[in-house]
Amino acid sequence: MRGIVSYDAMETIRNTNEWMGATAKAMGSYPMFALIPHPAFHLLSAWGRVTERSFSRMVLKPDWELPPIIGDDGQDHVVYVEPVMRRAFGDLIHFRVARREPLPRKVLLVAPMSGHYATLMRSTVTSLLNDCELYVTDWHNARDIPVSEGKFDVEDYTQYLVDFIRHLGPDVNVIAVCQPAPLALAATAILAEEDPKAQPRTLTLIGGPVDPDAAATEVTDFGNRITMGELEHLAIQSVGFKYRGAGRMVYPGLAQLSSFISMNMETHSKAFMNQIFAEARGTATEADKHNKFYDEYLAVMDMTAEFYLSTVERIFKNLEIAKNRFSVEGRPVDIGKITDVAVMTVEGANDDISAPGQCVAALDLCTGVPAEKKVQHLEPGAGHYGIFAGKSWRLNIRPLVLDFIDDNAALPDSVKPKRRRKPGGTEADCGLSDPLESGKMAV
Repeated sequence: MRGIVSYDAMETIRNTNEWMGATAKAMGSYPMFALIPHPAFHLLSAWGRVTERSFSRMVLKPDWELPPIIGDDGQDHVVYVEPVMRRAFGDLIHFRVARREPLPRKVLLVAPMSGHYATLMRSTVTSLLNDCELYVTDWHNARDIPVSEGKFDVEDYTQYLVDFIRHLGPDVNVIAVCQPAPLALAATAILAEEDPKAQPRTLTLIGGPVDPDAAATEVTDFGNRITMGELEHLAIQSVGFKYRGAGRMVYPGLAQLSSFISMNMETHSKAFMNQIFAEARGTATEADKHNKFYDEYLAVMDMTAEFYLSTVERIFKNLEIAKNRFSVEGRPVDIGKITDVAVMTVEGANDDISAPGQCVAALDLCTGVPAEKKVQHLEPGAGHYGIFAGKSWRLNIRPLVLDFIDDNAALPDSVKPKRRRKPGGTEADCGLSDPLESGKMAV
């Protein structure tokens, strides 16, 4: 009951702030106050609008809201989000572009399960839709999953990836962003040993903690400092009676959000104060950069306790992937069994979540992969979010990833898509000017 009380207490605080914001918005906008020329009423209404919007977003799953794709014929092609495989803890979804033949480049984008929904990858998805037949892992909020569905830990996550890759077939190219990178590597190794014909054609790992000890960050320092008992006591709660998953042990999204914000409190505080003044002056809009960023940033989801704890213990503390000692249902997973899959790693030079060295360690683990099938890229000046969704991704990394996929495609050269750029090209335009690129998004 203690866990449920704590969970409901956080939800009560959130709900109260949402209500206070709505009340302030209504009071500050009362017509009678328009006769009183005092800025306090404008500020009260503005504070209410920003507060209500912010706290209401914390319990809503964002929509994909993907723009239409412009075809070669100049027509708009609407994008439909269609589930391909439905599972209790996550679905495999396909972005079907209406009136477009399936493209030869089939890509599975493995979204992280680390506090935010898969829609965090919206800009990544949008950037790939023109060139790829795209599938994404859409993980569910643990608070909405009944206890009767059982557990979900890193082994279950890995098995989900195995099933998704096997379903899509051997011509799929897997791109795993951050948290799933080591587990995508393990899933590929399982297929390499158990069902070689179902292996993906390429595996691209972007900013993932394959070997967390390769470079220290605040995340790895925290994992090394705290014991598993302390972590379970401090972080784990039981879902309250408000949701379908009542009684399930989780690491709550609201608790995660507080830790995200505390990592960069000054920046977030300044951003919200600026937005309140913009609302008061009447210069804020529904689709401005602040709302675009924070509508996604504040939308958090609960993780199952067993997934969170097993990730910390097995990936960060015991280094089971880094030491090639990972197992699923008692069966050892040998990453050295991967021989036919081309592997690429991407890191950001300024990544403070998964620092340079953590992801590229995957190449050393793939002892069975020929050197000519291994590629690594370190993006100068890029932070964590920038390497998969910011300016660095759009200008440099995305073209390199697509070229890597094409270089290893089983297609005649005559039908391969045109090469975009060669590795080692200019990186001059990869600064952190994009407001999303500099955002502290723990993925």
